[in-house]
Amino acid sequence: MFSNRALKNLIVPLFLEQLLVMLVGLADTLVVSFVSEAAVSGVSLVNSFNTIFIYLFTALASGGAVIISQYIGHRERETAGRAASQLLMISVLFSLLMGLLVLWGNETLMGLMFGRVEPEVMDACVTYLRISAYSYPAIAVYNAGAALYRSFGKTSTTMYLSILSNGINVAGNLIGVFVLKAGVAGVAWPSLIARMFSAAAITTLCFSRQNPVWYEAKWVFRWDGPMLSRMLRIAVPNGFESGIFQLVKVALSSVVALFGTYQIAANGIAQSIWSMASLVCVTMGPVFITVIGQCMGAGDVPQAEFYFKRLLKITVGASIVWDGLIFAATPVLMLFYAVEPETKALVIWLVLIHNIFNAITFPFADPMGKGLRATGDIRFTTAVSVFTTVVVRLILSLWFSLVLNWGVLGIAWAMCADWSVRAVIFLLRFRGGKWKAFQVI
Repeated sequence: MFSNRALKNLIVPLFLEQLLVMLVGLADTLVVSFVSEAAVSGVSLVNSFNTIFIYLFTALASGGAVIISQYIGHRERETAGRAASQLLMISVLFSLLMGLLVLWGNETLMGLMFGRVEPEVMDACVTYLRISAYSYPAIAVYNAGAALYRSFGKTSTTMYLSILSNGINVAGNLIGVFVLKAGVAGVAWPSLIARMFSAAAITTLCFSRQNPVWYEAKWVFRWDGPMLSRMLRIAVPNGFESGIFQLVKVALSSVVALFGTYQIAANGIAQSIWSMASLVCVTMGPVFITVIGQCMGAGDVPQAEFYFKRLLKITVGASIVWDGLIFAATPVLMLFYAVEPETKALVIWLVLIHNIFNAITFPFADPMGKGLRATGDIRFTTAVSVFTTVVVRLILSLWFSLVLNWGVLGIAWAMCADWSVRAVIFLLRFRGGKWKAFQVI
């Protein structure tokens, strides 16, 4: 169903798009480091909180992408368009609700989660969160449109949009911090503007009837219960899993806040580099959904099994090369950060631990897991992910960081243990073959 050229056209633009997104994350952290370490700490803490909502929006879009991909594979393009239109509608409603809730209780939320941080860090948190919340609908709307384009394999469009929006963001960051001297707000407002541009552009394109599948206004403004039910049967478990995962990360961010400003700053910078290092796996997740979803929608289980193995080989091989390059570049990158030497040294150790396991175990723990979800194997994958997140990551993080006094290094080791356990279970599930019997549409 997918030639080498088709896979290349699917993977390469998506990789470049994700690369641009990660570079902007690094640019945000790098630019804000010239404000103060308190600003870096505040932005990193809020980003960990914002990721809860970003993952929820992504989970919703992923649920829609599975349904759309399967309908495309089943050659029901009109029904796929109806599913895409319903995805846009529910994404707007859900993101508006989340944004309003955060705007209403932002100071209280920051106080509850990060109340022990220094006053300068808390001020940065509140400012950055308030502006970030305005962008939630834009993030959700863009994810819905990107899910549609990825479902029919046209990832070059989202790549070009990413180039434009990230250019807006980087230029805005430089102006906001170095020209307007706006501090944390100087990197927050450009992100909002860039996300609004992306959302408007992708939505306009998704209404074009030149696409294989497109939005239809009559379905955007109509509640289709059965279609939403199919979508939410995948999205809700994904969202629940993502919510638990991010709540655990936020809880661990609260633990990180106990270790002092230099460890908070090191953890924030390392997470930006981790995001860059995980680029291959982040790219391959949507590829698994599109390819496996279309194969299963067409009822071709042998093709799905073939592409599972093929995509895993691509993911592992590319991850080993990419993670090695990122680690080799980390000491050089640290030369450009305006932080203390002990912070830089800790960042290098954190990146080394992350990259080894990200290359070896994460391809099986995440992209392969998304492939299993695309077959309809939702409950098992969700249960496993929640179990490893809570029982392995959370408990081991508390033990390593607080009892053994390893600090943020302990949290990194626990994260890698989570990936390793999940990878083994998902690999056994794939080999067992139970995923072959599931039906989504």
